[in-house]
Amino acid sequence: MLNSTNADKDLGFLQKCFLVFLSLFLVVSLFFFRGGFKANSMLYQLAKNSLEPDIALNNGKPTVFEFYADWCEACKEMAPDMVAIEKINSNKIDLVLLNVDNSKWIDLIDKYDVNGIPQLTFFDYKGEFKGSSLGVRNYNELNKIFLALINDNELPSYTKLSNSSNLNFKDN
Repeated sequence: MLNSTNADKDLGFLQKCFLVFLSLFLVVSLFFFRGGFKANSMLYQLAKNSLEPDIALNNGKPTVFEFYADWCEACKEMAPDMVAIEKINSNKIDLVLLNVDNSKWIDLIDKYDVNGIPQLTFFDYKGEFKGSSLGVRNYNELNKIFLALINDNELPSYTKLSNSSNLNFKDN
């Protein structure tokens, strides 16, 4: 009788170990399938390759500031499209990523009234503020914005004209 109770305890312990292992495996699998590492990697790649804001605003190219955070799911969702657009236009426009969790950027966060992320803030080739956009933008929207900046045209209707709440309703 003593042997069967020890076997039951061992089986319970093995079952517990298996369940812990299975749970960890499922969590890691879900993270990979949702693109967690890839999206974080893309945000990191964009941030690593971005210029300092002052340099970007003074080099004669249009500039886009992206205010983001590593934990922001919307920022991660938009990252693949930002990488694709940035690659196509890398010689024509500068992309600057500014992490809202970094106190180094608090003055820019205040200046451009960042109340949510991702926020894109747009500047022309002279470094003059052109508008902003709050929330996820898809590839086509980003492409229209970047082309408008590169060609010194009006920004699409889903971008703010200024730091105020006035919207540009002209369709591009």
